Amino acid sequence: MDETDVRFFVLLFGFFSVAFGACVGSFLNVCIYRVPRGESVVKPRSHCPHCGAMIPWYLNIPVLSWLCLRGKCANCKGPISFRYTLVEMLTALLFLAVYVQLVAPYPLRLAPINHPAVVPCYWLALAGLIVATFVDFEHFIIPDSVSIGGMVAGPILGALVPALHGEKLWYMGLADALLGDLVGFGLLFAIAEIGTRVFKKEAMGFGDVKLMGAIGAFLGWRAVLFVLFVASFLGSIVGIILMIFGGVKLQSRIPFGPYLAGAAAIWIYWGPVLMGLYLSLMKSGA
Repeated sequence: MDETDVRFFVLLFGFFSVAFGACVGSFLNVCIYRVPRGESVVKPRSHCPHCGAMIPWYLNIPVLSWLCLRGKCANCKGPISFRYTLVEMLTALLFLAVYVQLVAPYPLRLAPINHPAVVPCYWLALAGLIVATFVDFEHFIIPDSVSIGGMVAGPILGALVPALHGEKLWYMGLADALLGDLVGFGLLFAIAEIGTRVFKKEAMGFGDVKLMGAIGAFLGWRAVLFVLFVASFLGSIVGIILMIFGGVKLQSRIPFGPYLAGAAAIWIYWGPVLMGLYLSLMKSGA
């Protein structure tokens, strides 16, 4: 296989990553809408939220259908939220970025992926983070199917794909996943308990605690420390901005799950690189 053939297949799989990501994003939209309402994500088929008309497959093509219909239902002309297309485009972009980590990480300073089987594991993790983010923003909850599901799936994948945790032996991958699960859940649970006792009210939702356990199970205990720090930083910055410009009060309820998810995504793409840079700076300053 010459260099031209290699480039062709790299581009082909890159296109597949985008298309597959958009399709997964379409399914995630179903999860985001139905799971908090206790509805099945399988039946009935996709339908208009206004008139209930079933959407045929040729009008349910990710991104393209929304653009062609100008964000309106083909039956009743009711508005279809841009959120649906946003989720599809976001998922496609994130899936492509994971693929780039495998084939060409260095131009974007991405953390390289050293085993192809890690790619679908990261795709699954990102899919869960997307659902958690949009559901938490709208309903202030994180579905157990995402958090507890991630806490269970992480160790299973750790054993099946030990490279997910940088290991070669299945029991080492399993051990790393279980340790990350424990550290993620335990650390945030302790912080939540201390905050509740200090402020005399619930300081953090238990869904956030379970989500951190899932993040640790997929990404390891080192990621837990990084995610907690970055999520707290991002949440503080956004909270201050909202208080200054958005009229949000200090006692207002602000979902923390999206910041945990965002910090976890940063770890997937740049976490080890940023940690290496930080340790280098610490050594040079010591």
